[in-house]
Amino acid sequence: MPARFAPEFLLVVLLALAAPALAQVSVQEYAIPRGHYAHDVWADAAPGGPVWFSAQRGGELGILDPASGKVEFVPLGPGSAPHGVIAGADGAPWLTDGGQNAIVRVDPKTRQVKAWPLPEGSGYTNLNTATFDRNGVQWFTGQSGIYGRLDPRSGEMKVFDAPKGRGPYGIHATPQGVVYYASLAGSHIARIEAASGAATVIEPPTRRQGARRVWSDSKGSLWVAEWNSGNLSRYEPGTGRWSQWKAPGGSPHVYAVYVDETDRVWASEWSAQVMLRFDPASEKFETFRSSSPNANVRQIHGRKGEVWTPESAADKIVVYRYR
Repeated sequence: MPARFAPEFLLVVLLALAAPALAQVSVQEYAIPRGHYAHDVWADAAPGGPVWFSAQRGGELGILDPASGKVEFVPLGPGSAPHGVIAGADGAPWLTDGGQNAIVRVDPKTRQVKAWPLPEGSGYTNLNTATFDRNGVQWFTGQSGIYGRLDPRSGEMKVFDAPKGRGPYGIHATPQGVVYYASLAGSHIARIEAASGAATVIEPPTRRQGARRVWSDSKGSLWVAEWNSGNLSRYEPGTGRWSQWKAPGGSPHVYAVYVDETDRVWASEWSAQVMLRFDPASEKFETFRSSSPNANVRQIHGRKGEVWTPESAADKIVVYRYR
């Protein structure tokens, strides 16, 4: 049976800083049981809807009710160690489960768990993150050097060798339905051709930059979190143009990236342990600091007026609400 947890505290912090934009952001923190190691989050699109997270060390899907702060856990199976979680068009959470070497779906009503193991002979792929294209096909990455696709309707799954080996990490689809992934070890992004499954490498101008995660804005431009260089970069597929902005602070390391509905870009920076919001129009960063000295935000997601983060080192789920 799914386990439930009643939160010990619910902390609300209002940022009343000098900058007017910052004063319009409130931060709410939700405690989760210690040791579950929330890796990724995904907020249901409905206002006030559940927020799912991958409880990597517990081998579970976590479900947070933002209204009450209650947390429920759904065990995913023997040996489970989920990394990524996303929602499909069916409204269900889907997880990339590195421990089971499988794609896993949890029914949002019955909590029934269904797994699609990777093909025999795939070996340990270190499954990472997934996205759906506009045809409802799921594409996923594995840091061991693979990417793949699962058609939920037929159950057909294919795994492809990444063109430059180890490293496929973050992955996202543009509004036009084109899928791109970022390769951390390979220091590049790649565009996937849906029909053939072939991946074309796109080299950023900064060498060995450590492209970690990628997210599309409303125009189909790709925003890339560069771990090694500390850059937040943008690639415009129509022109092939790259732009880079160094994150604030000394020796920054940019881990996760997300673009909200206003096309402002959110990123997590690990050297200073802060969240950043970047306005492409003004080319300026805003900084938001967690109440925890070590947050370790590994992924970001959101819905209208909200940005959600998992603080994997602090056992918290945090939401930034803005006007």
